[in-house]
Amino acid sequence: MIQKGSHDNSFSVFDCGSIAGSPAIEMGKKMGKITVETCEIEGLKVITPAVFGDERGYFMETYNLNDYKEAGLDMEFVQDNQSMSKKGVLRGLHFQINFPQDKLVRVVSGEVFDVAVDLREGSKTYGKWFGVVLSAENKKQFFIPKNFAHGFVVLSDTAEFAYKCTDFYHPNDEGGLAWNDPEIGVKWPIPADMQLIISDKDQKWGGIATLKK
Repeated sequence: MIQKGSHDNSFSVFDCGSIAGSPAIEMGKKMGKITVETCEIEGLKVITPAVFGDERGYFMETYNLNDYKEAGLDMEFVQDNQSMSKKGVLRGLHFQINFPQDKLVRVVSGEVFDVAVDLREGSKTYGKWFGVVLSAENKKQFFIPKNFAHGFVVLSDTAEFAYKCTDFYHPNDEGGLAWNDPEIGVKWPIPADMQLIISDKDQKWGGIATLKK
């Protein structure tokens, strides 16, 4: 389904919000060849790898178990996924019901605005969201723990999106939330002239209030 964009395109590299209040990004800590930034929502991490470049191009490690262990990310990833989407495609907000996954996401080409919503029962930040621009240029990664809803919108002409998961794909285990649920209030950086492309399935999800019943 295609919709007309209705939001402006003013946003920072880190943008975040919540039902009440906004978590602030915290300064990054160097751990091996990665720099890790956190925010008020415990568990979310934005990771910037060290990039070594010269006249030939560049080299970087996209994953190093020792560095990630030092950052507190010692989980085992068992499946890697990759997708390609066109400009204006909005996927989400998705979560797993019975087989939750930790995810480590990044963009191989293009640019997306990536969002996580805290759905952990009893969490002091339940219902809060955090968003970050991921691009082939900034090479940032976003770690999203279990029991978060996740989604993204493509800002470039196309984008290739890659992510590591700690559990295998289980058909029929996907839940979702409306991408534009006013109670969550994600500030998607959607230009007024952007045509949103959203699947019929993602158009039918309810709001976060439906999860509280």
